[in-house]
Amino acid sequence: MNLKHFCYLLLILAVAASLSQANSLITWLFLINLLTFTLYGADKYAARASWRRVPESTLLLFGFVGGWPGAICGQALFRHKTQKQPFKTYFFIIVVLNIVAVVALYWWYQNY
Repeated sequence: MNLKHFCYLLLILAVAASLSQANSLITWLFLINLLTFTLYGADKYAARASWRRVPESTLLLFGFVGGWPGAICGQALFRHKTQKQPFKTYFFIIVVLNIVAVVALYWWYQNY
């Protein structure tokens, strides 16, 4: 099993774990942010050790499905992926899309 497949397996396990809980959304957000933060740390360590890296698409996917706060913390703490383009641009777009989606859902539930 390669690293990318292992990351996706962790994502599927996080979905299954969150769906089995009473507070699925809170559990999901906790797990995805913890996993995303851990992936940034693991990727930084792999970069320094010249090991196989976590693909950027995987890091972006984890941010897209709700792990962007964990990604921001991982970027800040590990000083990882903070300057690389176009990753930085794609990540910014993902954060904006997530915030817009949350605001839209909040507005929709308030009005209906």
